[in-house]
Amino acid sequence: MNFTLLAAAPAPAAGGGMSGGISQIIMLVLIIVVFYFFMIRPQMKKQKEAKKFQEAIKKGDKVVTIGGIIGKIAEVHDADYIIEVEGGNKLRILKSAISMENSASLNTAETKA
Repeated sequence: MNFTLLAAAPAPAAGGGMSGGISQIIMLVLIIVVFYFFMIRPQMKKQKEAKKFQEAIKKGDKVVTIGGIIGKIAEVHDADYIIEVEGGNKLRILKSAISMENSASLNTAETKA
């Protein structure tokens, strides 16, 4: 019975073992390249733009934090900002807490009005 199972098993193709391994490596490389161009590269570009935006903020600019707080920049420091919110209150926030998208949409909405 063992002999019939061994005889029925297909024989490996001669010389075809290496082409299967190479095609798997090529597919893996293609997946990594696609992943880089569609996921990693756009994220790095977005982070670079956000950092550039955060460094360009100056006193008097209106901003929105990631928490939704709207205020005007009163002081600029190395790692943080002091923003003045409605009622004359001042808040100290980190530079990374400024939302680039929301601040840009706030400023464009005010220029249209």
